[in-house]
Formats: sequence, structure tokens, C-alpha cells
Amino acid sequence: MTDTTTAAELIARSNRLGSDPQNTNYAGGNTSAKGTETDPVTGEDVELLWVKGSGGDLGTLTESGLAVLRLDRMRALVDVYPGLDREDEMVAAFDYCLHGKGGAAPSIDTAMHGLVDAAHVDHLHPDSGIAIATAADGEQLTETVFGGQVVWVPWRRPGFQLGLDIAEIKAKNPDTIGCILGGHGITAWGDTSDEAEKNSLWIIETAAAYIEANSRPEPFGPALAGYGALPEQERRSKAAALVPTIRSIASQDKAMVGHFTDSDVVLDFLEAAEHPRLTALGTSCPDHFLRTKVKPLVLDLPADASVEDSIARLRELHVSYREDYQGYYDRNAVADSPAIRGADPLIVLVPGVGMFSFGKDKQTARVAGEFYVNAINVMRGAEGLSTYAPIDEAEKFRIEYWALEEAKLQRMPAPKPLATRIALVTGAASGIGKAIAKKLAAQGAVVAIADLDLAKAQAAAAEIGGTDVAVGVQADVSDEDAVKAAVDATLLAFGGLDLVVNNAGLSLSKSLLDTTVADWDLQHNVMAKGSFLVSRTAAKALIEQGLGGDIVYISSKNSVFAGPNNIAYSATKADQAHQVRLLAAELGEHGVRVNGINPDGVVQGSGIFSSGWGANRAAVYGVDEKDLGAFYAQRTLLKREVLPDHVANAVYALVGPDLTQTTGLHIPVDAGVAAAFLR
Repeated sequence: MTDTTTAAELIARSNRLGSDPQNTNYAGGNTSAKGTETDPVTGEDVELLWVKGSGGDLGTLTESGLAVLRLDRMRALVDVYPGLDREDEMVAAFDYCLHGKGGAAPSIDTAMHGLVDAAHVDHLHPDSGIAIATAADGEQLTETVFGGQVVWVPWRRPGFQLGLDIAEIKAKNPDTIGCILGGHGITAWGDTSDEAEKNSLWIIETAAAYIEANSRPEPFGPALAGYGALPEQERRSKAAALVPTIRSIASQDKAMVGHFTDSDVVLDFLEAAEHPRLTALGTSCPDHFLRTKVKPLVLDLPADASVEDSIARLRELHVSYREDYQGYYDRNAVADSPAIRGADPLIVLVPGVGMFSFGKDKQTARVAGEFYVNAINVMRGAEGLSTYAPIDEAEKFRIEYWALEEAKLQRMPAPKPLATRIALVTGAASGIGKAIAKKLAAQGAVVAIADLDLAKAQAAAAEIGGTDVAVGVQADVSDEDAVKAAVDATLLAFGGLDLVVNNAGLSLSKSLLDTTVADWDLQHNVMAKGSFLVSRTAAKALIEQGLGGDIVYISSKNSVFAGPNNIAYSATKADQAHQVRLLAAELGEHGVRVNGINPDGVVQGSGIFSSGWGANRAAVYGVDEKDLGAFYAQRTLLKREVLPDHVANAVYALVGPDLTQTTGLHIPVDAGVAAAFLR
């Protein structure tokens, strides 16, 4: 017979457990279920294990994320187990136990699920459970808190031997419902899916309730004078001022994307007297320190320290951090250890301000921050009951530089060309700007979509992807304060800035005599002044980061082409075109490239053309407005209409991997307008 409910029940249970951060962190832990299914070859029933595969997330788990193994073959591995020194070989052996197409790749924890004599098993990383697991007297606390229903398992690196250990402990304690894994997390089991889930939640909730009832009042010690949280506006302003420096610190070895967190959990921790001691001890759960590194970089200045003093001290601490991390690597590396992966911090803590976390993309950076919040919660629980005592650095190193972890990293797909690049595109809620933002995101960048209309900017960002890919920010580019606010919002959203596209614009089609001073000022304020303000504000961050960068101006063929009834628009486009040359000359020493695009007559999807400009230009040329795009096409050498995507492709050509030595260039995207040829 075929058990059609086993996988479905497991997925439902996994999703419930994984959707609550009190139960486990993102992509942390794994669940399993055992059942029977008909072998299509023999027609006989076989016992199978469905278990969450490597790298998946419980909260979003689907059937494709499950590994499916034959239990008889998996359990037979016990007979060929070569011992602790060679236990990593067993992971490859799991592939020979797969049933059918096997599903997802089996994880290192597969042995725990297959060898434990229970139909349903949950392995989770709850803050409350890890607090018990990392307490100095965790074994005694386990007996006290759970009254014998939960057993203590001393720290052991995840793997086949840990699976054997837990299986033996359960066999010797048949009435228990789970165990606390020293320094790591919890495992629970049950005869049914509902029972396993109930037991998991009981362990988590019982631990949390015990901590709540028995914790000392100030587990992190008294407040440090001057280390309290700054008022929200002040701390976010300071955070934005520090971000470029902090990103440069996190990106010395390789560029990173960032995330900022100023939650009460973080701010309260950094105000407390014990935070220097606790941060130096580092995290303990393998999932935590694989994402956060063994410990963070902590600014040792009070909240009211000036930005200048904070920057100077951060740079000093970075030197010390790198030396310390290199020492950690050198002390623990052996002949076949993977090469050091970089000595920069992934978590930077600033008292009174908050936490800056970094990763290869926005999601990784955000999750790293979430994991460090988990670590703070763990430290609070352990310190409240006992003393926080994470696993030692040698064990951390064995996991961080584990050959299996290295192999997993090597299997990751190659990054997209613009991975780790952070873009700000103005006027990006529609038309050319939106097409550019989409193109940059498709090539791996994260994008802040700036527009005068915040709701439209946010809608465009949502269309491109979630907040790990794109965010909408409000920007009146003609207003200095508004531009700074938009750049600051970008810095805080993604931890830095690499790529700026000056696209915001508008146009009034009027003759010289009909053009008013107000018309002239409006055109120049939005495009000439606006581009200047955006470039100047962004350049400060680009220079401080020391990572180079790109500024691209969306100018126009009208910057060199003289057409009728277009004085204000064309003059300001010529201004923008020369800004490209001026800034290329000035910013080159900082590795910042400045280039421009000269489009012609992009009618489709254009906010400018739909707001009256199209009707005016159509009247000037004596054609119907609906035919304006075709009219522009016919006057070109190629007889082709220019679309927003064509401009977006040109932007990518400039900022992608192929034109890295190019600056001060204008690329025509006009299908060939001879009168606009650059000379």
C-alpha cells in the first residue's frame, strides 16, 4: 500500500513550526517522518524516511524540499560506519539510500532522523532551548526544567555519530519525548506527527516559561551610562552617516550587501554592562555563527560619540578584528582546512544606534541580523539562569571550515553579474527608470526606486520583487534635504550604495518666446540641479566606501541636437551631458565611473510623453500623438522605435562587467539620428 498522507502531514507540521520564529530560525532545523510506500520495481511495501533536505526552510518547505530514503538501507549504514574520524563519508553514502528520484539532497542531520526509533522527529533551534543548551550548568537545568522528560546530550558536531548518540539515549530512556543538544538546540519525537509537534512545542514553551519565571532581573547587568538608545530620528541619521564606513569595513575582502536593525532587543543589549564580555564569547548554535561569524565587531564608544570619532574608532577596531580572526584561523586550521574566507566582520554593533549585518545578498544580510538577535535572546536566557557558555572556538572552527560546509558553498550557483551591487534609480516608478530598475535587479543588483510619488515607487518596487530585492523611496530631486533623505533611505535599506542612475525628468515643449522663467527654472531644477544634488550626495558615500562605483546620467539626444520649440529641455540636457564629463574627471581617482545615455523619443511607457509632452511634440511635427513613436522611428537611420528596455540595456552595458575601463562616455540610444552624432 502507499501512505499518501505522510509527506503531506510532515510538510504541514514543518510549515507550522517554521513559521514561528520562537520555534526555529530561518532555514534552521529539520523535520522527518517515516512511513511505507510501494516499491514500483518489486511491488512490495518498503519503509521510507521523508526528511527536510539540505538548505531548505521549514516555514516554506514543499514536497520538492524533502529527501526520501529507504530506511533499511539507511540503517544498514551503521554496519559500515568507519568511526568518528571518518563520519563525514556517511553523507555521500546517503545518496545510495535514496528512493526513486530521491528528492532534495540529504542533509548532515539525516542520521539523527533515520536512526532514532520514532516515526516522527523534529530538530529545532528555539532561543529558549538553546539558552538551556548553552548554560554552564545546562545538564542540571535540563533535569530541573523538564523533570526527566527531556534528556541532555553533550555537545557533538552534527553528523552520523550524533545520530547514533541520540538513538542510544532514546533507547535507554523510552519514556522521554526529546533531548537538549548541548550548545546547539533541541530534538523531539513522537509516534504521530501531531505528537511530535506537541512535544516540540512543549519543550520550547516549558523552557521559555522557566526562564521567564526564574531569570534574574538584569541578566545583562545594569545599564551603562551614555550607552542608551538615541532618539529614533537621531540614531537613524547617525546610522546613515556611519553606513558607508561600516560597509567598507565589511567589504575589504569582498563586497557585501547590508541590513540595519535598531530593534529594542539590540539597543537594550548594547546599553547593558555585560555586552562587551558576551559579544567576545561569540555565538554557539552552528546555524548562528555560520551566518554571523564567530563574533561581531563592537564599537566601544558611547551613543553620543561624534560621527567622526566613531568612524576613526571603527577603522581601528577593524584592524584588530582582522588580526584576531586571522589568529583564530591560524590556531585551528589543519593541513586540509579550506582557505580562509575573509577576515571582515559580518555583524557590526554600534551602541545607541543598532546593528549592521552583512552578506552576499540582502536576504543573507537580513537573516544574519535575525540570527544575531536570536543569539542575544539565547545569551539573555542563559545569563538569566546561569552563565552563558558557548562551545569553544576549536569546535566553532571545525564547523565554519568543515569540508562539508565548503562543499556546500562550492555547489552554490555562480552569482549574477551585478550581485552585491546596490543601485539608486531616480524617476523609476515608470517608463525608462522602471525598465532600468528591472534590468539591474534581473542582473543581481538590489535597487532603491526613487520617485516623487512614494506610492508609485513602492508599487514599482513590489512588482520587481520583495524588499530583499527592491524598495521604494520618495525623492524630490530638486530639494537638497529630500535627496539626502532618499540616499540615506537607500543606505539603510541595503547597507551602502554603488550605482546611481540620474533618470528623473520632465519636459515642456515651448518656443523661446513662450518659455517662462518658471518653465526654465522647473526644467533645470529637476534635471540639471537634481542630477547635481543626487550625484553630490551619493558621491560622499561612494568615496567613503572605497569600493568605486558608477553614476549614469540619462541625458538625451537633444543634448547635442537642436530642434524647434525645446529651449528649456534641451539646454538642461546639455547641462547634464557636461556634468558627466566633469564628474568623470573629478571622481576617477576614487574609482567612480561616470557615463551617460542619450536616448531619443522613448514614447512607450514614458511618464514625460503621457503628461503632455507627447501631444506637444506631435503637434510640432504635425502627426497624431498615437503615431509619434512610429514618426520618430522613421526619421532614424535604422527606422526603429526606441523603447525603455533599449535604454536599460545600455545602462547595463555601462555598469556590467564588460566596460570597466570606460568613463566620461555618452552612448546614443536613438536608432541613428545623424544630426545627433557625437563629435
